[in-house]
Amino acid sequence: MSDLPRIGIVGTGRMGANMALRLHDVGYPVTVVYDTSGPAATAVAKETGAKVASTLSEVTRDADVIITVVSDDNAMYRIFAESGDSLLIDAKGKTFVNCATVTPNVHVEVQNRSERAGAHSLEACMASSIPQARNGTLYLMVGGKPEVFAAVEPMLKKLSASLRYVGEAGRAAQVKALVNMVMNINTAGLAEGLGLGDALGLDLEMLREVFSQTGANSRVLETDGADMQNREHDVYFSAEHAAKDSGIALSLARDRDLALPLARATYDQYELMKSLGLGGLDKSGVSELSFLSRHGQRLAEETHA
Repeated sequence: MSDLPRIGIVGTGRMGANMALRLHDVGYPVTVVYDTSGPAATAVAKETGAKVASTLSEVTRDADVIITVVSDDNAMYRIFAESGDSLLIDAKGKTFVNCATVTPNVHVEVQNRSERAGAHSLEACMASSIPQARNGTLYLMVGGKPEVFAAVEPMLKKLSASLRYVGEAGRAAQVKALVNMVMNINTAGLAEGLGLGDALGLDLEMLREVFSQTGANSRVLETDGADMQNREHDVYFSAEHAAKDSGIALSLARDRDLALPLARATYDQYELMKSLGLGGLDKSGVSELSFLSRHGQRLAEETHA
């Protein structure tokens, strides 16, 4: 019998599925998975030997540590509901590790609900993407009680190349919101630079090389520059999620009477992508709005109409 805790996964999309596979690879017993999409859960179960739960309470019953990777605030409140089917049913002694990017106050409330049920809660916010989840090289920012972090730290180390304890519940989510806000601003800025370069007839290969050697360099240039140029928008982090996360940061700023015009403009760009039916593209798809040869032509015509 393994001395390692039994792992449950709630949310077997791209990130949750690859985290499950990684933990299985390094010897953790992934015993139960749950997703509102049956095929997604079944695929992960087939690879890990896990059971597919039909209810949330089954996940809690059949696991010691439950990792949640859901889409938004509403989904978090649903899986941690205080009535009806919920992860909180008979949760005494269990530990929830919540990896979704949601509003910081949601993590605080989930911790409170978990503790009332006799369980523990930790936020482990991810600043990486699908390959890192599969390879165990995530950058994880953790918030919650230090003793809860210490208890699951060995497991988190198997998922991450860098692990940073930030502070009490909600703090890691605040940092994650700022990470994604700045990343989104950088992404939109790069898209506009390449879009203007294209409109000027510049060689974009040359332009990206110049950017890389000057103050225009960024991590986003490395990850998204060629994709923007070549219109290769395979999803690692969708425009829909970019809009959501920039919105979280703007909400935090609004609560403190702080104006963030660049964050607002970037949020508006990703909301525009959604309205044009482009929200399912990778965040690099924001370049579709700034190249005149793409949707940018239509937007320019509408702006000057």
